[in-house]
Amino acid sequence: MIYLMAIAGLALLLLTGDLLVRGAVGVACRLGIPPLVIGLTIVAFGTSAPELMICIQAALAGSPGIAIGNVVGSNIANVFLVLGIPAMIYPIA
Repeated sequence: MIYLMAIAGLALLLLTGDLLVRGAVGVACRLGIPPLVIGLTIVAFGTSAPELMICIQAALAGSPGIAIGNVVGSNIANVFLVLGIPAMIYPIA
């Protein structure tokens, strides 16, 4: 059962990620803004929103260590995974 939920979660993640990107590109085209600008602002905020919610909840619960750990862990994951994996696939030079 847990494997089915994991597969369904991944499928939902792929679907909603695709919808987010398509919607952001549509907004960029309608407003005449370069898609890069939309990607660096709206899409970046959308992908960081879960970390923001966790930090707010942890701070309100009186657990600042969890909030700091979430920020540090998220940044480490972004640097090593989000930048590292594409750099391994397409070397910079």
